[in-house]
Amino acid sequence: MPVVISMLRGVNVGGHNLVKMDALRQLYASLGLRNPQTYVQSGNVVFQSDERDLPQLAKKIEGSIEKKFGFRPQVVLRTSSEMKSAIAKNPFTKRPEVDPTRILINFLAEGPNPAVRDAILKLKFGAEEVHIDGRDMYLYSPEGFGKSKLWPAVSRAMKNSGTGRNLNTVQKLLQMAEKLESAQ
Repeated sequence: MPVVISMLRGVNVGGHNLVKMDALRQLYASLGLRNPQTYVQSGNVVFQSDERDLPQLAKKIEGSIEKKFGFRPQVVLRTSSEMKSAIAKNPFTKRPEVDPTRILINFLAEGPNPAVRDAILKLKFGAEEVHIDGRDMYLYSPEGFGKSKLWPAVSRAMKNSGTGRNLNTVQKLLQMAEKLESAQ
């Protein structure tokens, strides 16, 4: 049975949109999604599903969260193979001077339109960098994302679309997905 990684935007950030992870797992299970597992408190859920229409499934999850918790976060879904591909395509991997703890992958439901893509790629803030590959956007901020000028500019350009995860979280989510796949 295929494994899917679900990432919610803006959950449990700054005291807003609070959701306990056990309640989130229960909600996913109530939707018929099997073996839901959460990682950290920011709305990451790994589960099994036979559902093939992932955009429709994302909408179903968003609606169920809104009904249960009173807010509607964007839900971005990736299969384990898509997550593995996102890690493999990381343009910073082969650059030893890049600290992997300063890499963020912003997962988008769909790639940006060409005008937005071009505008984002023209953004320059010191040594910060952005690369876009389809629905995956890679950002590097040597001073950290708390001090980043690039990340807020990208977020505004994207109209707060997608959800970012640091590279360590992305790798952990893939490990969880692969473990769930191997347990079948």
